[in-house]
Amino acid sequence: MTYLELVNSVLRRLREDEVTTVSESDYSRLIGDFVNDAKRLVEDSWDWTALRETVDITTIVGQSSYSLTGYSTKSKILTVHNETTNQVIPLESLTRVRRLALQSDNASGSIQYYTLDGVDSNNDMQIRFYMPPNAEQTITVYGVKRTNELSLDTDTTSLPSAPVVQWAYSYALRERGETGGQSAAEQAVFAKEDLTNAISQDASQHPEETIWYS
Repeated sequence: MTYLELVNSVLRRLREDEVTTVSESDYSRLIGDFVNDAKRLVEDSWDWTALRETVDITTIVGQSSYSLTGYSTKSKILTVHNETTNQVIPLESLTRVRRLALQSDNASGSIQYYTLDGVDSNNDMQIRFYMPPNAEQTITVYGVKRTNELSLDTDTTSLPSAPVVQWAYSYALRERGETGGQSAAEQAVFAKEDLTNAISQDASQHPEETIWYS
């Protein structure tokens, strides 16, 4: 759903008139803020399939750090794979990677580990490899790319819309103080149920992440 559609869905539940743009009135802008609050809550609650994607990196000989375009600090790396050597690159702590780099005087070689090393000037996450590669290789980073706030009417989110709308409606009821028969606390229960159901449905696509094997 678009940002405008989400806002109007909440407004209808509040028995308010729909708007043609989110910025049409102070109240519609407030509902827009609640939609973004709800989006952030839903987005952070689970590693949604719709937010998972890969970033391909072509390494440069001797270069250890690379930016992950579009990956903010809210994002999450799931796996890193060396397509050239067909090997999974394991995660290591930044402290150890730095220590190993100092011990080897930043010599290049076969990539052994990856770590996350801050952000670049665009606030994109940076991934760092040890050792710096001694040949051009293709590295695939698979992760959960969490997104920025919705701002334009036509901005969309691939998150399930029901829990976003229900949580935004709950926030709006709490702010309004009168609800025409339904309390904010009651609505929060419905919102939690919608979120739980949406997570359950999405998690069924990744049973290896939710089933424990002893």
